[in-house]
Formats: sequence, structure tokens, C-alpha cells
Amino acid sequence: MPKIIKDGQIQDDNWQLIAKDATDNLPAGDIIVPVELWKAQTESLSQRDGGVAVWIDAGEEAESITGDLDKIAFVAINFPAFTDGRGYSYARLLRERYGYEGEIRAIGDVMQDQLQHMFRSGFNSFALKEGKDIEAALAGFKTISEPYQAATDLPPLFRRRS
Repeated sequence: MPKIIKDGQIQDDNWQLIAKDATDNLPAGDIIVPVELWKAQTESLSQRDGGVAVWIDAGEEAESITGDLDKIAFVAINFPAFTDGRGYSYARLLRERYGYEGEIRAIGDVMQDQLQHMFRSGFNSFALKEGKDIEAALAGFKTISEPYQAATDLPPLFRRRS
């Protein structure tokens, strides 16, 4: 079973990621559907036996699901390449502008070097790129003890000093 890092712990991941071109014959159980599929089939997906989460791709609007945040299990944000930073902004918008307190999961090209900044941007769950060492990634959260910049978790360092 695949593993994720969620809330600072390694956990089993029983969620199935549904491809963008899927329209019917969805598998049973917990699924993560593309935002287009969610918008097209909100009512039927809401009535499924398994849980439903929605994934947003780079270039799509995070705002497009803000009216449905109470209907979905969590929001996943896809990083198509580690060099594409739009997902950081999406997570921060969901947390700060829309007050979303649920799970935000990073999916796609997610690597250890990015996790701490992703966390500070609002992510609390991470599905690492296949083949990456999840134990090392979890340990990587301790590499920076005192961040300087402001983010969703802390004000800037100069405001924290007494």
C-alpha cells in the first residue's frame, strides 16, 4: 500500500487518484477526482459510498471549488514538475483567503527538498514522487529550525523576537 506523510506522520494511503480522462466506471472506495470531473458530476459523486477528494492541477483555479469545500474529504494540489510553484499559491489562498482548515495534499512531482516550504504554505499532507525515501523526507522537516520568512504558520522572525 502506498504511504503518505500526513500531519507529521507516515501513514498508509488508501485513496485512489483518478485520471483526468476518466468519466465513468470509477472504482469503489475513496477516490481523488480531477476538478473538472467534480464540477460535471458533483451530485452523483457526493452520493458515493466512498470518500471523494478533489485535485487541482497547475493552471486551474483553486477558487473554483471553494463553494464545495464542505462536500469533499480534502483538496489535493498537483505539482506537474518540481519547478512549477503555482501549487504553493493555491494552498496559501485556500488557507488564508478562504479559511480552509481541512487537509491539503501535495501530489505529483513532490520531493523532500520542497516539503518544509509546502508545509509553511498550507499543505499538511504529502504524497511523494514514486521512488523517493519517505523516512528521509519526514526527517527533512527538522533541517531548518527557525524560518525567517512569514508564511501561513508563523509571522516573520523579527516579529517573533522579544
